[in-house]
Amino acid sequence: QVQLVESGGGLVQAGDSLRLSCEASGRTFSNHHMAWFRQAPTKEREFVAAIERYGYNPYYINSVKGRFTTSRDDRKKTLYLQMNSLSPEDTALYFCAAAYYGASYPSMREDDYAFWGPGTQVTVSS
Repeated sequence: QVQLVESGGGLVQAGDSLRLSCEASGRTFSNHHMAWFRQAPTKEREFVAAIERYGYNPYYINSVKGRFTTSRDDRKKTLYLQMNSLSPEDTALYFCAAAYYGASYPSMREDDYAFWGPGTQVTVSS
């Protein structure tokens, strides 16, 4: 079992940066591929980024590539999402998720993720 809690969201202006954190409890964090998803108002939740176990091979959707960076610190059981050059289109509730054991990587399918945090709100004003 892994419990996840996101933090670091807030209200910022276009062009600003934020760093989201996702703290995990439980002993198996390092064994899971991890991912970030987001859900904007009136839209379905979408995959944003993923990182393999041990921090290998981060993967991003095209719209955030070059602006967002995901990383993890397994000793601290924490996943990070550094977001630069934010735009109003990035406004959403951001979730972290831990993949099922054996899930393919990278997976953009919500069904491949076993554990989810409650989310942290990011609002970018123009």
